[in-house]
This record gives sequence, C-alpha cells and structure tokens, in this order.
Amino acid sequence: MTPHNSIIIRILRYQFLVICVVSLTVTLLLDLISGTFAFLGGLIAFLPNAYFGFRITQTAKLEAKKFINSFYASESIKLVLTAIFFLLIFRIPNVRLLPLLICYVGTLSVFWFALLMR
Repeated sequence: MTPHNSIIIRILRYQFLVICVVSLTVTLLLDLISGTFAFLGGLIAFLPNAYFGFRITQTAKLEAKKFINSFYASESIKLVLTAIFFLLIFRIPNVRLLPLLICYVGTLSVFWFALLMR
C-alpha cells in the first residue's frame, strides 16, 4: 500500500464515520425517515469519492500525461455520478432536504479537515 492509498482509505473511512454519526444523530433527534435521508445524503458524497479514489490509485503509476487525462476523466465522472444520485433522490416523494444536505456537506467537509491535518 502506497502512502497515497493510505490517505485515500483514511479519508474514505472518516467520511463513512461522519455519515454514520450524522445519520444516527438525526435519527435520534428527529425520526427514522430523516435519518435515512441523512444517510442517503452522505452516500451521495461518499460513493463518487470512493470511485474517484479507486481510479486514482489505479492510474497513479501511469506517465504524467495519461495520469492527468485519467484524473480529469475521473473527476468528470465523479461529478456526473453526484448529479445522477441527486436526481434519483429528488424523485422520491417528500424528500427531507435539510438532513440530506447536512450529511452531504458534513461528508464533504472531511476533505477540508484532511487538508488541515496534513
């Protein structure tokens, strides 16, 4: 395992931990439906990031130009996946938007804290 792999895995673990903590907290404070939407919001952030991390580890040993091309392609796919997941969630009737967005933003904030801890 390279140092980059361990950083990616660590970030993904922290993101999943945030999803679990926020979803459980929302469930306890509000109700199960709100907690479920919080969990889904976290997954909207987590799954595309997991895909991106996997692709980066697969292409890390390529020559620079191929790596950059793969990086941009993976980032584009990550954004498309995020949009698709949001579109799918918004097709559900009576979406609880606040818990969904709180967990989504909370999961993404792991990147900010990861940069501070470096």
